[in-house]
Amino acid sequence: MKKISTIGLDIAKRVFQIHGVDDTGKVVVQKQVGRSELLDWFGKQEPCLVGMEACATANYWARELSRLGHDVRLIPPAYVKAYVRRQKNDRADAAAICEAVSRPSMRFATLKTTTQQVVQVLHRTRELLIKQRVQLGNALRAHLAEFGHIFPQGAAGLDKTLGFVTENAGDLPEELMGILRVYVEQITRLRETLKGLERDMLLWHRSQQDSLRLATIPGIGTVTASAIVAAIGDGQQFHSGREFAAWIGLVPRQNSSGGKERLGRISKQGNAYLRQLLVTSATNYLRGERHARAVGGTWFSQLLKRKPGRLATVALANKMARVAWAVLTKGETYHAMPA
Repeated sequence: MKKISTIGLDIAKRVFQIHGVDDTGKVVVQKQVGRSELLDWFGKQEPCLVGMEACATANYWARELSRLGHDVRLIPPAYVKAYVRRQKNDRADAAAICEAVSRPSMRFATLKTTTQQVVQVLHRTRELLIKQRVQLGNALRAHLAEFGHIFPQGAAGLDKTLGFVTENAGDLPEELMGILRVYVEQITRLRETLKGLERDMLLWHRSQQDSLRLATIPGIGTVTASAIVAAIGDGQQFHSGREFAAWIGLVPRQNSSGGKERLGRISKQGNAYLRQLLVTSATNYLRGERHARAVGGTWFSQLLKRKPGRLATVALANKMARVAWAVLTKGETYHAMPA
């Protein structure tokens, strides 16, 4: 068998498809291997270029194969799709990955460290528990509304609802109150767990210089700063702040042709979690326009005169993303723009 120069690896839970070619592009290996056999097989091969889709478990396998001396590159699945011939199956996917990874103009995803992945798990767990707390609070208020007791939304309204159930302030049946106390116990437990997760997040944030530098940007706090560092590290994989903003999905979608630029709404592609955090931060700072001016400068004041508030906040989020990239890549703290 000729020497393998490039391998396309289609990963799954138990079965992995391998597609290898030599320097001339001729297929020299096509086979399936089980999960327990994968590292043994790659350990017997000479170091080569290995391409994988940037999907679930990809970072783990990329780190393991890198330890064996292989040059592993992760490709966003959307960029692989164009190379799939005819119908989709494991063999076609592996061949497409092998073809895509050899393209000189291909864009690759950055391999994450275990620390980055741990912090991302922390963020995802926090996000999940917040959703569960909201669901429980909505259900509790809805059940009480069925018996004529209405409470406002938000954190203050939830506190009133919990206090009402705890103190049994109404004339509700005891059987009902027993059920509602289950909601109170779950919400209280979730609140305590969230406080613990946020303490862990704060401790990690304080131990990371990049995260501390990002927190000097007005509107970016512990959660957003740590999420950005966990997602992109030092940001060197992006050539510009606009490229980072585009990766988050905060730039207009283009439909340009014939030299005419047609820009639409933001693309909403890429990292939805970072986009949500940045837009939320910009929305909060719109309420205090003085702080928003510190990030946006005079252009933001002019934009608010011409455009709706929501559009202005998205534009400010775009600006914050670009500033965050500059702070990360230059290794400096934020310097306020002149008013």
